[in-house]
Amino acid sequence: MSSSYHHLSPEERATIMIQHGQGATLSSIARLLGRHRSTISRE
Repeated sequence: MSSSYHHLSPEERATIMIQHGQGATLSSIARLLGRHRSTISRE
């Protein structure tokens, strides 16, 4: 079982902050970035 984890880039972190500030849901941010919802929630 080989899973690979890639850290969020500074640009992705900024997008999360902006989207969250605008009231976006975790699911919509995850879709926008192509990441799993749990990755966004941990951030």
